[in-house]
Amino acid sequence: MSESEIPPENRPVDVYLDLLRVRMDTEDYRLLLRVVEPVLESIDEHRLSGLDLALDGGDEELPQEVRDEAALVIATAVTGRMDNEVVELDVDETGPIRVVTDAATAADPSRLGEIADFIRDRNRQNEELRGIAEASGLPTDF
Repeated sequence: MSESEIPPENRPVDVYLDLLRVRMDTEDYRLLLRVVEPVLESIDEHRLSGLDLALDGGDEELPQEVRDEAALVIATAVTGRMDNEVVELDVDETGPIRVVTDAATAADPSRLGEIADFIRDRNRQNEELRGIAEASGLPTDF
């Protein structure tokens, strides 16, 4: 669906949620809403910077499909684009990592390699900082 096909009274995220409601199992859709509604409210109220975006279901296990769709709903709300995709990158130290990106980047192996390299560098920096914090007697749970 192109941007010109979206009714003017609806935001792309509303259209995407409507499509998911039709496509998803009712229970999975309810679970998805429980996960994304606080994030969408924070985005609407411009409070996103202090929000923890862990995509979990609280006490219950969140199916991977619901996690992926939640990530796509949030990406649609943030970017206003409906062409986002979840891609899995193989990052040696941590194993596969799922990231959300636009369709053009998802189709570009070179660009995906750059993203994987960035994640590897970030993980290496985090480990160095943990080591420094531990040696200094500081908390390491960042």
